[in-house]
Amino acid sequence: MKKKVFFKTFGCRTNVYDSQVMMSSLKDYEITQDENEADAIVINSCTVTNGADTHVRSYISQVEKNNSDAKVFLTGCGAHTKGESLLKDGRVHGVFGQSEKQKIDFMLSQDKPFYDAGDLNFVDDTIVDDFVGKSRAFVKIQEGCNFRCSYCIIPFVRGNARSMSEAKILEQITKLARNGFGEFILTGTNVGSYGVDTKTSLASLMKKMSMIRGVRRIRLGSIEPIQITDEFKEILSESWVEKHLHIALQHTSEKMLKLMNRRNVYKQDRELFELLSSKGFAIGTDFITGHPGESEEIWAEAMANARELPLTHIHSFTYSKRDATPSAYMKPEVNGSIAKQRLHELNTLIKEKNLGFRKNFNDELQVLVESEKDGLYHGLDQHFNKVIIKSDEDLVGNWVNIDNYEIKEDHNYANI
Repeated sequence: MKKKVFFKTFGCRTNVYDSQVMMSSLKDYEITQDENEADAIVINSCTVTNGADTHVRSYISQVEKNNSDAKVFLTGCGAHTKGESLLKDGRVHGVFGQSEKQKIDFMLSQDKPFYDAGDLNFVDDTIVDDFVGKSRAFVKIQEGCNFRCSYCIIPFVRGNARSMSEAKILEQITKLARNGFGEFILTGTNVGSYGVDTKTSLASLMKKMSMIRGVRRIRLGSIEPIQITDEFKEILSESWVEKHLHIALQHTSEKMLKLMNRRNVYKQDRELFELLSSKGFAIGTDFITGHPGESEEIWAEAMANARELPLTHIHSFTYSKRDATPSAYMKPEVNGSIAKQRLHELNTLIKEKNLGFRKNFNDELQVLVESEKDGLYHGLDQHFNKVIIKSDEDLVGNWVNIDNYEIKEDHNYANI
């Protein structure tokens, strides 16, 4: 009888993909969805903020309480920042870097505690043809980042940008499409960097993907403003491009963007966002509040600019000091409660903008239904807005077009 392993994934879509690679590579273990019956627990960790580190430690404490016999293994970005200390304290049995994930059987079989950081220059060549419990397919197209934003630790735990093989990516898309997947989310540490090292481009890859039978919608992870090139703009009207782009600004004050060592400029960001909005796109962004040096004057400028932008979604968080990054040594620091107030102010603004966007949209919603809960079906439309559907049919995994729906403050609702 095979031993059982449970995978716990924290963080970004890249980690979701990496967890699937590990599951696909398993031969000697059985995957379980019940962590309490697992003989081994693999934690695919995130370390983008202090909060992310805290979530991982809290989860380990939970495992120690509920299933103390399970061997715990740590991988992901946190393996490089917290792995050694957790191993030293005896809280995990093994630590391994992302490059070692295809060797998952070997890692889980180790009797003695170990630390294997792996290789930050590795390039994935795994073909994943299924996703456990998912109706959308995540496809990693690149790894690492060449940007050096002053607050960010990720390049130090994921390495420099390198692209996956185009042939391997297209082979994977083809297999996933044959297995019934119609929506593909392209992921990576810095998705827009795809092709910089292989003399190709993200737009070129997407065009080739669109020609594969069964590909219905392509969605991107976060992309930088300067990565939306003229070539990329040429594909914006294609039906297979999701009408939602997540473009990382991080801030909307010119002074703060310079402090953060960002490559974007607000004036150009605004012009780009207005172009995308004119083409019917919903637009999301990342934003950090409370970074050192964020004075009342800078915050007022940032909010005035944010009000001008046609934003519909936001992934915002308060600044989190990461050791050895330039921002960690910047002054003056911003009080945590002020950072949270600013976060709330920004989130409230974008929530209002999202509601306004949904009210102004007078067309059909194209929804991929992902799950069912308490008799209601949950899915995402072409603008990355959640739609909740009441239906007597089993809709999970189906595409549905909805032209009669109710717009509420939180989501859109339909009865079909």
